[in-house]
Amino acid sequence: MSNKTVYLDLAGDFIHPGIINIIKKAAEYGDVLVGLSTDESLTKHRRLPLLNYEQRRTVVEQLRGVTKVVPQEDWSCISNLKKYRPDYLIHGDDWKTGPGSNLRKEAFEVMKELGGEVIEIPYTYGFESSKLAKALNAYGTTPDLRLTKLRRLIEAKQPVRILEVHSGLCGLIVENLEVVKEDGVHCFDGMWSSSLTSSTNKGKPDIEAVDLTTRLQELNDILETTTKPIIYDGDTGGKLEHFAFTVRTLERNGISAIIIEDKVGLKQNSLFGATVKQQLAPIPDFCAKIHAGKNAQVTDAFMIIARIEALIAEHPMEEAIERAKNYVEAGADGIMIHSKNKTGEDIHEFCKRFRALFPTVPIVVVPTTYNHIYEKELVSWGVNIIIYANHMLRAAYPAMNNVARKILEHERSLEVNDDCMPIKEILNLIPYEKQR
Repeated sequence: MSNKTVYLDLAGDFIHPGIINIIKKAAEYGDVLVGLSTDESLTKHRRLPLLNYEQRRTVVEQLRGVTKVVPQEDWSCISNLKKYRPDYLIHGDDWKTGPGSNLRKEAFEVMKELGGEVIEIPYTYGFESSKLAKALNAYGTTPDLRLTKLRRLIEAKQPVRILEVHSGLCGLIVENLEVVKEDGVHCFDGMWSSSLTSSTNKGKPDIEAVDLTTRLQELNDILETTTKPIIYDGDTGGKLEHFAFTVRTLERNGISAIIIEDKVGLKQNSLFGATVKQQLAPIPDFCAKIHAGKNAQVTDAFMIIARIEALIAEHPMEEAIERAKNYVEAGADGIMIHSKNKTGEDIHEFCKRFRALFPTVPIVVVPTTYNHIYEKELVSWGVNIIIYANHMLRAAYPAMNNVARKILEHERSLEVNDDCMPIKEILNLIPYEKQR
């Protein structure tokens, strides 16, 4: 590299005229050192990039004017400025206001300490990467692209937040909802196709009465309107001979994972606990089912996650750990540990012991009963995926029941106006797109 170094931080997911312009300007001042954001830094503050870090690095390295690419592991470029001590930092002038203004102030202070200079160039409007990503998502996705996202998220983000959906409308909420907080943009990373909410939505009991074909009809509405990964609640997985077909069907449709529970007999919802008979499957039988599913899948991306019901059935922790060990050895891509204990202490103990045995195997939890525990604490236990498993349907039913009751009581609908979306908002909720 020459005597003068110019630092430029990039996401590199979309290479548009604005990116080319800033690299061209940077090259006028010296050798361009690109700090390319890692998947981890991007997912914490924005979204999972379409391309992973290595793919983006390969592209950026080929751009004219780029001398070297290094990882930027923080959202802020400050740590890399101190590490590489460039002569110049180049940035668009769009950070003068808004969330980037604090970073701008700190960057000026650091570059002054280093004896360097900050170069600001006019921002190229009309090519904002986040808007380009949303525009691309509007065109949809493919099964292959959706399928791989869950594994990438597990590697890049803690925690991976999953919310139950039971309709295309629910899917749109998960797809688009974002909350901006001090530590970045919070969003749901994917969707949970719950057998409980699917059967309840159809007015049927949660006893595996709704078959895969019927549930796929519901899933198709969600697949058509979203791009984020989906985890499928597979209950017991059915008969071993049938499970292979279930895996291939889900994989072919772009579902990222299936979770199956180690119980046998007529399904009883786990939150009934020991008040109903919860019969655990023999370990060898359940391992054989996992093995059959892994042999059936076509890609390495699809995940089979084993759900352990030992604590639900009030068996000792030792059995839960023993089952987890056997299931991982049989090929399970992750372990979901379930409990109805409201303290969460048994989940904490399981995670601690499991992590000592398997430092990298994903742990999934469903904190329905121990919902006082914050996500950060669950992550500190070693949890990778947090599923909010039934809240969308639980929220919808009381609201609809309340509106129906008020109409009956008042013999008109005026009193429910404040409980309902305006008709105009309903009409504009799903934008009509003219045929291209």
